[in-house]
Amino acid sequence: MAPKYILILLLVVIAIAFHAFWFVTERRRQHAPGALRPSPLAMGVAFIANFFDTLGIGSFATTTSMSKLWGVMPDEKIPGTLNVGYVLATVVQAVIFMTIIEVDFLTLISIIGAAVLGAFLGAGVVCNLNRRQVQIGMGTALLVASALMVLSMSGRGPAPGEALGLAGAKLAIAVGISMVLGALMMLGIGFYGPCMIMISLLGMDPRVSYPIMMGACAFLMPSGSVQFVRKGSYHLKTSMAFLIAGPLAVLLAAPLVDKIPLFQLRILVLIVVLYTAVRMLMSAMQEKGAAVANTPA
Repeated sequence: MAPKYILILLLVVIAIAFHAFWFVTERRRQHAPGALRPSPLAMGVAFIANFFDTLGIGSFATTTSMSKLWGVMPDEKIPGTLNVGYVLATVVQAVIFMTIIEVDFLTLISIIGAAVLGAFLGAGVVCNLNRRQVQIGMGTALLVASALMVLSMSGRGPAPGEALGLAGAKLAIAVGISMVLGALMMLGIGFYGPCMIMISLLGMDPRVSYPIMMGACAFLMPSGSVQFVRKGSYHLKTSMAFLIAGPLAVLLAAPLVDKIPLFQLRILVLIVVLYTAVRMLMSAMQEKGAAVANTPA
């Protein structure tokens, strides 16, 4: 069996183990009637976000924007809910694109390993942040994501390369960047946009970004999400909706990757993400003002 398929098999085993751990953990907790029943609104959000995600636009920024706009869940629960609820959808993406697109195996596993380590370390920090800290962090992260989207759409980056893998100093740089991106993903900044830019900057074929970024996220999300599940730092009902609707969107979108004009979609997403970033930061300022007003003189 080729190493790539062994990696895919390992990913499937990890995904099954994570969801079993999630199920067992929640069974031990007390839940009110209807706590596990997913809402149609949350399922709609997950479907739209994961459809775009499969096309390479990313799901974290779009989900955050829709969740903030429609009040799907509390702000402080967004990072954990994104990571826990989207594990299965991301695994489905990874299996599809790791199967159909060739990439150097050493490069693939090096970036995946670095991202997983960064996610595991980053999740422990994010779980302990309060509501205002999450709002500031996510607002800033969305502004960074917006800047990366503008850079990607402007075509100001380097010309696309042809390499299917990296070695030496370039591989070391990719590993270091991936570890940081894995940690930031636990705060809700998506991995896809930064990964695509990193791949281009290092002279690789842009197509290999799909198995790399989706494979990395598929492995790192279960690792980081264990922390969120243990501490209950996520919105259970919404995560259940994401678990159901996300994979369905992926299966519908995968055959359309080369057929949909993405530039106009990216413009729309950019506007929404910028709007959400401003709202997040304004909410954080309001939280600070309320805290100051309630402080005894």
